[in-house]
Amino acid sequence: MRNILITGANGGLGQAIAYEFLEQTTDDYVWLGIRSRRDIVDEIHLKFPERSSIIELDVTLSASWDKVVEKILSQGRSIDVLVNNAGGHNDSLLATMTDDNWNKVIDLNLNGVFYGCRSVSKLMISQKFGRIINIASLSALSAPLGQANYASAKAGVVSLSRVLAKELARAGVTVNAVCPGYIDTDALSEMDENARKSALTQIPMRRFGKPNEVSSAVRFLACPEAAYITGSVVKIDGGIY
Repeated sequence: MRNILITGANGGLGQAIAYEFLEQTTDDYVWLGIRSRRDIVDEIHLKFPERSSIIELDVTLSASWDKVVEKILSQGRSIDVLVNNAGGHNDSLLATMTDDNWNKVIDLNLNGVFYGCRSVSKLMISQKFGRIINIASLSALSAPLGQANYASAKAGVVSLSRVLAKELARAGVTVNAVCPGYIDTDALSEMDENARKSALTQIPMRRFGKPNEVSSAVRFLACPEAAYITGSVVKIDGGIY
């Protein structure tokens, strides 16, 4: 049975990714990594009590990652697939962006991925197998106004993924980045109607993406058939860029 650790499992994409693995096969055990909002993942765990566990993880703390890895190993399990999904943004123009705003967004979106990749790399090298899927963003490629912090962090995730893919390739470990565009989750629902209409005009398909259209790509990158795909950046954006 494969062991899959998903960070930010209580977010819209995190939930979709968790359900994707749990519903499509009975051979996956999913660790639901969260920092808050336990009620959301409780629902997932109640549906799949034998194949999921909730585990507290602050991705911005290296020590928290070490504790999570230690706990999983202490239960006689491993980490075969890591999905670095936790993230968030706090937008403002660079001229008015505070140090705190910059640092927190970089810490959550980039440093958290670095800590996660580092914490599982040695383990995956020793078992000569592993799949790391880092959820970046279309912002990493399109650099939107007001997202200097977020776009920089996600661009860093893309570069980190490419570098690590080269470092781990000979050990049988693949590393890929996924760049979702406008996906219809709770985060998107916070946009006002005018902003939503403006966003739709940028999308050639003229619709927002669905969470399962991202989660299915993540599941594919984790499967045996994707063993020769590494260092790739997969855009899921309806044709924007």
